[in-house]
Amino acid sequence: MNKWPFADESPEKIREFATGANRDQDMTKFDYEGFLSPLALARFAAYMHKNRKMSDGNTRASDNWQRGIPVASYMKSLWRHLMTVWSHHRQCPESDCEDLEEALCGVIFNAQGYLHEHLKAKRAMDHADWMDAVMSDVP
Repeated sequence: MNKWPFADESPEKIREFATGANRDQDMTKFDYEGFLSPLALARFAAYMHKNRKMSDGNTRASDNWQRGIPVASYMKSLWRHLMTVWSHHRQCPESDCEDLEEALCGVIFNAQGYLHEHLKAKRAMDHADWMDAVMSDVP
């Protein structure tokens, strides 16, 4: 079974380089370098770092969100940021809107957090189904 269940599982072939080195084909592997923008990720990291500071003056851990936030909270915040992005897209006056980059980073954060919670729940469900199958053989 493939380590990443989402990857294309077509048969791999060998690549040979002029140096004599060889590797499996790239076509069945995720191309993170091609899929992601370092410019956008750097801006998102700056947004996340800025938002680590809480109103009480304390700084939360960078991965604090991974402890779990209800998907309803992600959805409400996602829509607020999306409305700002949409307002910018529709040419709202700058004084009426949150900064576009901040709003886009908020969309990314909330969409990623929602996806994270969805995948965690899906993994837990898959594990529960697996446990049910294993335990069905136990007298």
